[in-house]
Amino acid sequence: MTLRRVFIPLFVLALVLLAVPPAVSGSPIARQGATDDESRGTDAEVQEASPESEPQTSRFDDPQYADQQILDDLIVDGSACVGLDCVNGESFGFDTIRLKENNLRIRAFDTSSTASFPTTDWEIMFNESSNGGANVFAINDIDSGRRPFSIEASAPSNSLYVDDGGRIGFGTKTPVTTLHAVNGNTPTLRLEQNGTSGFTPQTWDLAGNETNFFIRDATNGSTLPFRIRPSAPTSAIDVAGTTGNVGLGASSPSEELHIRDTDNPRIRLEDTDNANQNWTIGHSNDGDLIFIDDGGVQFRFYPDGRVRTTPVDVAPSTGVSNGDFYVDSDGDGTFCFRSGGVWIAVAGGGTCA
Repeated sequence: MTLRRVFIPLFVLALVLLAVPPAVSGSPIARQGATDDESRGTDAEVQEASPESEPQTSRFDDPQYADQQILDDLIVDGSACVGLDCVNGESFGFDTIRLKENNLRIRAFDTSSTASFPTTDWEIMFNESSNGGANVFAINDIDSGRRPFSIEASAPSNSLYVDDGGRIGFGTKTPVTTLHAVNGNTPTLRLEQNGTSGFTPQTWDLAGNETNFFIRDATNGSTLPFRIRPSAPTSAIDVAGTTGNVGLGASSPSEELHIRDTDNPRIRLEDTDNANQNWTIGHSNDGDLIFIDDGGVQFRFYPDGRVRTTPVDVAPSTGVSNGDFYVDSDGDGTFCFRSGGVWIAVAGGGTCA
């Protein structure tokens, strides 16, 4: 009985001692190799190690910093700080999750292995890591090595804004249309063909300001081949959908060129090299069709079929040909016809002077 009472407590004590892991004592494991900064990918200067230097140690070699694997849901009632520069007693303010160190990345590894499933890995990057790199928030396509989305530091407020109706604002948080661009001086959309697909480079700008809406040929001297001034009337230029007819003031053009106006619609033909050869063709106040040069009305066509030409004092002599005619202002308006190289009076009582 006495032996049994002694043996059982000793057996229980032995089991307890076997269940307790041995205590860790001594210094952290010494190692030779990269420093903490180097293992983290920082840009610290690399100095040549002296053969007599002391072995380097890392907090990653200390058992208290060993990885932890949690085989269940992790719920944190509070805030979380992740990164090598988080400190005990971190002041979170309103932050729920804080990333804190000098190289910040969130990477999504897709481990899909079936051929039909997507596998691209993505990364959210906060600033570049290289010395002199950009202060930028970016989304990186890891598999293709591309950066499809970037926001540089100090970008203006509302540089890109999507409202609850799907409207996109550039420079505004209250977009009114599908795309709404706001700028203090000539908001512009640039269309640039850069030559990467083998076609000739060409750049166009669509812009508008208090002076005009215009299309600019930025490749060829920034000319403005198309302009619309403020307060232009409705259908100032109107192209019919099925025929391609062009209306000037006409919303339903019935001919290839259809001009509609309430005050004598006209066409101006202006020769900038010869100011004396400018013509205006259009309606008169009486509804006649008139041809006007800088000297006045030269021809008038009446609705009843009559034609009238303005008489001249001197017979034309420059550039004349057989078959030409004019009305001489002398006498009673002699009608002169050119034939055989001379002017012949064919009607009227005067001569062709």
